[in-house]
Amino acid sequence: MKFYLDTANVEEINRINRLGLLDGVTTNPSIIAKEGRDFEETIKEICSIVDGPVSAEVIGLTVDEMVEEARNIETWADNVVVKIPMTEAGLEAVHILSKEGIKTNVTLIFSVAQGLMAAKAGATFVSPFVGRVDDIGEDGIELIQNLNQTLINYNFDTEIITASVRTIGHLEKAAVAGAHIATIPGSLLPKLWKHPLTDNGIQQFLADWEKVPKKAETLS
Repeated sequence: MKFYLDTANVEEINRINRLGLLDGVTTNPSIIAKEGRDFEETIKEICSIVDGPVSAEVIGLTVDEMVEEARNIETWADNVVVKIPMTEAGLEAVHILSKEGIKTNVTLIFSVAQGLMAAKAGATFVSPFVGRVDDIGEDGIELIQNLNQTLINYNFDTEIITASVRTIGHLEKAAVAGAHIATIPGSLLPKLWKHPLTDNGIQQFLADWEKVPKKAETLS
């Protein structure tokens, strides 16, 4: 499974990138707004740090607006991916952009039908939101399972980015379900490598080491 970081915070991106865990980055207007920086400048800097795909979202809602923004964003870096909302206009824009070789990430996916339509329109990635699906009383991981099987059934190359990941359970179950990618908030990612038994084990090893006779003690 590939790990994407769902952030526009350059410090977070650099930290995780140093660990060799970072395969890409996703952003959205809300995430960019939190950083208080220029949109284009921020995306270009992230693209210079990360080797993998970096998703930058359009703001327009009409086909013409989305296509125009996408064509501009696509020029910012070789690894930029244009994020498009799941709407009728979004599907048409994705269809146009896919013919031009512009990579797209269709976001705000909440059903298998939406994911299938996005794949048929030519989306490079689709982003189902597991946490938000859980919020309305449905099963977000089941959505991942069913969407993954559907894409396999019809030999689509479209990759699933599991979004709205809120817990370690979300990540682990999405991996078992066959999601290609999980995009993880910076606040959650460090929790993935921590475990209380690991911490206890380290403390026990250190305590035991203190009981081991040292060379000077042996000589005396």
